[in-house]
Formats: sequence, structure tokens, C-alpha cells
Amino acid sequence: MTYINEVINATKDKNPNQPQFLQTIEEVLTSISPAVEQNERVLRKNVILERLVEPDRQIIFRVPWMDDNGVYHVNTGYRVQFNNAIGPYKGGLRFQKDVNLDTMKFLAFEQTFKNSLTSLPMGGGKGGSDFDPVGKSDDEIMRFCQSFMTELYRHIGPNMDVPAGDMGVGGREIGYLFGQYKKIVGDYENGVLTGKGLSYGGSLIRPEATGFGATYFLEEVLSRKGESIEGKTFCLSGFGNVAWGAAKKISELGGKVITLSGPDGYILDKDGVSAEKVDYMLEMRASNRNLVKDYAGKFGCEFVAGAKPWGNVKADVYMPCARQNEILLDDAKKMVALGVPILNEVSNMPTTNEALAYLQANGVLVAPSKAVNAGGVATSGLEMSQNSGRLSWSADEVDRQLRSIMKGIHTQITDALDSYGMEYNLVAGANLAGFKKVADAMLAQGIY
Repeated sequence: MTYINEVINATKDKNPNQPQFLQTIEEVLTSISPAVEQNERVLRKNVILERLVEPDRQIIFRVPWMDDNGVYHVNTGYRVQFNNAIGPYKGGLRFQKDVNLDTMKFLAFEQTFKNSLTSLPMGGGKGGSDFDPVGKSDDEIMRFCQSFMTELYRHIGPNMDVPAGDMGVGGREIGYLFGQYKKIVGDYENGVLTGKGLSYGGSLIRPEATGFGATYFLEEVLSRKGESIEGKTFCLSGFGNVAWGAAKKISELGGKVITLSGPDGYILDKDGVSAEKVDYMLEMRASNRNLVKDYAGKFGCEFVAGAKPWGNVKADVYMPCARQNEILLDDAKKMVALGVPILNEVSNMPTTNEALAYLQANGVLVAPSKAVNAGGVATSGLEMSQNSGRLSWSADEVDRQLRSIMKGIHTQITDALDSYGMEYNLVAGANLAGFKKVADAMLAQGIY
């Protein structure tokens, strides 16, 4: 651990005001200690860990735009290109008022390992802006996206960096971004963005992919225990595309989703979120109100204001689908007291390190987000393949490949654990498997 601790401490000294980035650095590096200890001489000589924690490139730019009243505003845009050892930088764009460089770096670092696990040739990157799309008109969002792409275009390309959507960036925003990119470069490079509409190179299943993939990964975890999704209850947070896809697939497979959440609180629907209720989640997102209370009003279920479901509602599986660090140590303690057996992380880094350690120490099986939510970027990779071949695959074909990728991720994790004689620790296994591919590629390509 000496080498690992040296790198962690040096990273903390260099990035003292970036707690989320430091959180993921510490979580990943400490869990790959078996691999580092076996290969420390080679890793030290080639400064693999030092290079791994330093982004290739950090791009920050201003984004001026005009609202519907003719008033100008200026936001900050970001693109962090973290590591391209195994392929072009790949990762979403997030438009949210609290986005900053710390957010972008932690997400891009996580993306590097997540993309490695998919076995597709994609490096790690992330971008976005502190622009808040909530309450904005379509015209305002279009003007912002056009201004954002006017700078971003020079840093991306189908073989360089391929952004996608993330929180606050859906099909509408991707369309505006692509239209501006196409206008500036004068070429129809539809492989430059993923999450596109079906009419101009998008892929079927992409909106559902993260939620579907998370459910398929959970199937593999449960299968190992001789169990299935059928008959189990699920607590979900959020109500956007990720939670929608998860609720849809869980319902199809016989499970029951009993909670959703938003900034205003959470709903408890003991009858289950299924059928028309799943469809209504799309209406909630499109409304731009960002209120989960609307669901309770429509379907007459319980709404709890200003709270999260974690530790307050008993279920067989917890699946956070909203944002980072939504499960804190106090939540973890309540989860253990309730007897929640499985945490299937869908959003990026939803659990603090302290909460994660407590859950694992008390027997909760944690499936980490970099494995669980890889279905979204995996399907983006499949969209890139379709664009490269000028092809359009059926929904069944995309879904079949997605399911195969998620099964392969679980196999990679168990293989990595077996190779080090470790017990079934999905957090460590995901980091070890993701690290091996990236480190091998970095070693093969030399120090640059």
C-alpha cells in the first residue's frame, strides 16, 4: 500500500478543494492493492498510478447565451478528457446548476473504469455546464446548446471524443448540440455524439439502456445466490430516464418498484410502479417541474416531503438512480437496521466511502455503479458501431447485446476476484477488472 498511499496523498495535495474527485480516487486505488502489490516495480517505473489519476486534458470555457427576454447570461462549460488508453474519450454531458470541475473529474475518472468493463474500445471523459435547464423554454435551451457546442466542437470528434447525454441532457439537447456541430464542421459526422434521435443515427433501447443494464447485472448477482428478480421489492430514487428504464425492466421481470424520489421528497407506492405509472414517469421528466409529488397526486399514493427512501422504507433491493453521495453513513446504519440485503448502485458514486465501508462490514452486498450502470455507455458504444457501419439494429438485437455485455461484466469481476483468491466483493472486483485493461494498454503504449 506504500505506493498507493503516496499517490493518494500527492493527489490530495494537488486537488485540495475537490472532495468528490478525491473520494473516487481513494475508493478505487485502495481496492486495487492486490494488483498493485504484485506488479509494483513495473507500475512505479512507468508511473502508471500517477498518470492514471491525472486527466489527459481539462477544458474550461465560457458559454454566453440569450434568454427569451433578450437578456444575456454566461455559464461555464467543461470537458475533462481523462484517459484514452483503450479508445476515444467517451462520457456524458451534464447540465445542472451545481456542476463544477470537481464533479467533472470524479465522473470522468469513474468513466474510465466503467468503459473498460464494457470491453468496448472507449476511454473515459465527462463534460457539462452549470446551466440549469429546469424552467427554461425550448428556445433558451437551443440557444444555450448552440453556444456550448460552438466551443466544444474543436475538442471532440468520432475518433477523438464522443460525448453523450447525462443529467439535464436528453434527446432534445443532443439534437440541438448535433445540429450546431454539423453546421460548424460542415460534415455529417453523426458518430460524434450518442443518445441521438432515431431519425438521425440514434439507437433503439438507448434511453432505457442504463436502467435495463442495471437490472440485467442484478440478475447475474441474484442468480449466483440462486434467486431472481421475480417477487422482490425495490426502492428506487429519481424519476428520470435511468429510474424509468429500471422500473420498466423490473416490472417486466416480476419485481415491484415501491419508491421514486425527487428534490422535493419521495413517493411510496405499495401497489408498485408499473404499466401506466412507468409511462407517466416520462411525462414527469418532460414537464420540467422536477417534482415527484406529481406522481402521488395522480395515483393517490403516499408522498414524504424533504426525505429520501434510504433507511425509511424496507425493500429487498435498494437502487439509487439519482445522483452522487445520496446515501450517507446515517442512511447506511438505518439500512442495516432494517435488514436491507442488497444495494445495487445505478447512479454514479451514490454512496459515500464511509457508508460503503459500513454496509460492507455489516453484510450488505454492494454492486458498484461503475459495473451496474455501464449499460448506458455500453449501448452508446453500440450506437457508435451502428454509425460506423451505417447500420440500424433492431431493438431485440441491441437488447441482446446489452444483456450479453452486462453478463460479461459480472464474469470479468468474478474472474478478477478468483485470480487474487478473493471473496465475492463486487466493489473490489470491478475496480481490479477495470484497472487491468487500462493499465495493460498504458504499459503497451509507453509513457507519453
